[in-house]
Amino acid sequence: MTPGRLILVPNTLDFGVSTEGDLQDVLPLGALRTAARLTHWVAENAKTTRAFLKRVDAIVPLGQPLQSLSIIELPRPQKGGRAPAAGVDLKPLLQPALDGHDVGLISEAGLPAIADPGAALVQAAHALGIAVLPLSGPSSLLLALGASGLNGQSFAFVGYLPVEAGDRTARIRDLEALSKRAGQTQLMIETPYRNEALLAALVNGLRGDTWLSVSSGLTLASGWTRTARVSAWKSAPRPVPNDVPAVFSLLAG
Repeated sequence: MTPGRLILVPNTLDFGVSTEGDLQDVLPLGALRTAARLTHWVAENAKTTRAFLKRVDAIVPLGQPLQSLSIIELPRPQKGGRAPAAGVDLKPLLQPALDGHDVGLISEAGLPAIADPGAALVQAAHALGIAVLPLSGPSSLLLALGASGLNGQSFAFVGYLPVEAGDRTARIRDLEALSKRAGQTQLMIETPYRNEALLAALVNGLRGDTWLSVSSGLTLASGWTRTARVSAWKSAPRPVPNDVPAVFSLLAG
């Protein structure tokens, strides 16, 4: 039997903040058509996946009723972790692909496996000889980098910074030194309710001449990007919503 594929299905970037508007404003029609025909899914969150598929159905009718689709959630990360616990057997989640069915992988927002625990499932698919097919869709990291005007020739995504204030400040200064040494843009994210705390830590921990860019609510009608020196952020603060995803970028001069 020919195995199915693991198909990386892009999602919107709104984390459920907004369910209005045409999905085709954000996602390619081809990706929606593929999503509509899939009957097996692995998801970060089954509830939001069902909500996503209802929106897809309004544009491209689902091949089967929503209630008949198989939607299995990825194992929850260990406390404090960002990926499924080491040693978890992910083969059962990919069994439909081994049985000849295409399986969709979807995350809470954006492209699966990018700043997302789905990367572990992709790695498992490769180990099992299952083909992986990524579909085009929005990546908040790349959209933020492009909108920042900072160095897009050399950049790094560093994920989440430490929550403890002292450790976070030390990490920020390490990233600033690396950025200055390599001329490299450093991108990071935070859980939305900690957006203001991270922004304050960056403004207080970075040098005044370092560039700091914040992108909030990308692809939403209320989305914005601001890039300025840290000294300008201090003299003219701009709050960041605590219920909307944001991307933070820095480039030392």
